[in-house]
Amino acid sequence: MPKRTTHEESACPVARPLDVVGDGWTLLIIRDAFDGLRRFGQFQKNLGLAKNVLSARLASLVANGVFELAPAADGGPYQEYLLTEKGRALFPVVTALRQWGDQWFFGADEP
Repeated sequence: MPKRTTHEESACPVARPLDVVGDGWTLLIIRDAFDGLRRFGQFQKNLGLAKNVLSARLASLVANGVFELAPAADGGPYQEYLLTEKGRALFPVVTALRQWGDQWFFGADEP
């Protein structure tokens, strides 16, 4: 498998963030977090994503400060993935992508 190019030294403010959120699964995980999902199992069930892939994406999001891990709000034995301030700042990006998708990828009669 070819090694993925990194943009960490790029002078472009569009390129650098792509190293963190440029993967389609990653954006869907972030979308689901905005929709209220917090637990690994919730993300996995909603996305149907292989556990190893989901685990790698979540670990990257935590390492890059988009999510933080916290004890389960209900006191259960699980941990929850919570959007950080950095993660919540992605809301306009996800919203813009949704609006663009609504306009260009759905017919007028589609929900």
